[in-house]
This record gives sequence, structure tokens and C-alpha cells, in this order.
Amino acid sequence: MAFTPGTITSPCVSICALDKEDVCIGCYRTAKEIRDWLLMDDDERLDVIMKAAERGRKNNPFA
Repeated sequence: MAFTPGTITSPCVSICALDKEDVCIGCYRTAKEIRDWLLMDDDERLDVIMKAAERGRKNNPFA
């Protein structure tokens, strides 16, 4: 995978801590998704954002 800057920015909210399932408690991305973010194109980033939002709804009713 080559570096593609993309137009979709990181959903990081600067509350960076992984839970026991390796999911960030701030943005609900997995450690792998966070690590690979810069290598993703915009379609992949949108997919990650949608998955993270679903995780957030499951883990935090206020997310």
C-alpha cells in the first residue's frame, strides 16, 4: 500500500487509550486501524469511521 494523503482527517479526539479488546476508548478505532490510517485511501477511511461509530454506539450510548 502506498502513501495517499486523502481528504478525510483522522477521527482522533486525543483520548488515546486502548481497552482490553485493543480498541481506542476515544475514537473507537482498533490499534491496527490507527496504525494503518495514513496508508488508507478515503474509501477505506470511511469504512473505518463507520465501523468505529458502530463500536462507539455499542460501548457508549452517548457516542
